[in-house]
Amino acid sequence: MNDYNLIKKLILRKLVRHKMWMHKHTSIHNLPKGLPQHLRGKEIKNVIKDLLKEGILLSKPTHYGLEVSLNIKKKSEIEEFIEKG
Repeated sequence: MNDYNLIKKLILRKLVRHKMWMHKHTSIHNLPKGLPQHLRGKEIKNVIKDLLKEGILLSKPTHYGLEVSLNIKKKSEIEEFIEKG
């Protein structure tokens, strides 16, 4: 598994584990926390951008920064990716 898919899997698994669906948000700055140090870099920004473009992550702009949550409409796609990688 390449780094891109590994980062994507770790982020999605973390958000599912914390039940960050629809109206429960977390700061976009919390997504890299808990990832191995060698995976934190430019690649993670690309993964987050792509997840937002694909509609897997929903964004909510606030006055203190961008908040994100998982899209409940893509639940089966998210769970399938986490299991298969």
